[in-house]
Amino acid sequence: MGSFSIWHWAILLVVVLLVFGTAKLKNAGKDLGSAVKGFKDAVKDGEKEAKENAQPQNLENKQQETTAAPKDSTVVDEQKNSRVD
Repeated sequence: MGSFSIWHWAILLVVVLLVFGTAKLKNAGKDLGSAVKGFKDAVKDGEKEAKENAQPQNLENKQQETTAAPKDSTVVDEQKNSRVD
């Protein structure tokens, strides 16, 4: 009772073809396909944009880390200067 047999699906297909015709179904299929393609493209663009927005923050943090003078090097420089005296 809950599932359709192959005959139910065949009769339903014939009724749909008679009501809508093949031309309308063909156009509906094209429209549906282009809508799915557009959705996938939008999702890819959104992911790409999210990655681009995340990358500059990471680059800024790395630049700040590399431009800061390490604490150990200043101690070593002071020790070298004191030995020269």
